[in-house]
Amino acid sequence: MSQTANDFRRMALALRDVTEKAHHGHPDFRAAGKIFASLHHSMERGMVKLTPDQQREFMRAHPHAFTPEAGAWGRQGCTRVLFAHVDAETLGEALTTARRNIDVTPVRKVRAVRRVRGGPRRR
Repeated sequence: MSQTANDFRRMALALRDVTEKAHHGHPDFRAAGKIFASLHHSMERGMVKLTPDQQREFMRAHPHAFTPEAGAWGRQGCTRVLFAHVDAETLGEALTTARRNIDVTPVRKVRAVRRVRGGPRRR
């Protein structure tokens, strides 16, 4: 049932267009230049970047495997994955969900641009 840092790494890198880099001295996994998952220094846990609603659902369904990261990061959806308490299918689902979140284009407010012309058009 339990997973390892190597399982986490293998699953993350199997997802579309994912690269491994390092951030603050520990491995992270990126798509389109954005971090969606990382490994903790201890290699006993990882982090997946979920939405707060997704985080609540994973924590509800698997309370021993998922907890929020500390502080504001956790409130924003960064979710700790405890490898000793997560199975491969659930870990794969969490990583896939975090990776898909990168593909969701945020809705931006577009300002209407008015072109001001001086007077009527002449032909």
